[in-house]
Amino acid sequence: MGYTSNSDIETRVGSAAYVQLTDDSGSGAANEAVVNEARAGAEGEVDSYLARRFAVPIDLAGHPELTGVLTSMALDLAEYRLRLRRPPVPAEATARRDAAVKWLKAVAAGEIALPAATEPAASPLGGFHGRATGAERTLTREELSDF
Repeated sequence: MGYTSNSDIETRVGSAAYVQLTDDSGSGAANEAVVNEARAGAEGEVDSYLARRFAVPIDLAGHPELTGVLTSMALDLAEYRLRLRRPPVPAEATARRDAAVKWLKAVAAGEIALPAATEPAASPLGGFHGRATGAERTLTREELSDF
């Protein structure tokens, strides 16, 4: 399950813009494949930030209080992606996208907590961990300080 749906995107941009932004063939109907691509890209972008701290995708059934905020972020990114197809992109869409990315970066950095009753599962990635192997150090920093 994703954070948003094509109908959420249509509601956000309006039916006329939904068709205009996606109808490349001039058929007068929205191209759902184009919407699916924008939605999947937006949800992937949300997950790429959240994955630094949480297992993704976030289970919205287990954390329904996150539905609104994650849906809003995904919609901001998806709308921007669709509007990029038909420039110029309205300033409001660009500002919403920039604010969403700023918020996601802050969540990823641990500067902002997700508004959840319990924290979502931690990311299984855990980042990179270095470990030294091999023989003990022959010379220490202090022994080399005279050279």
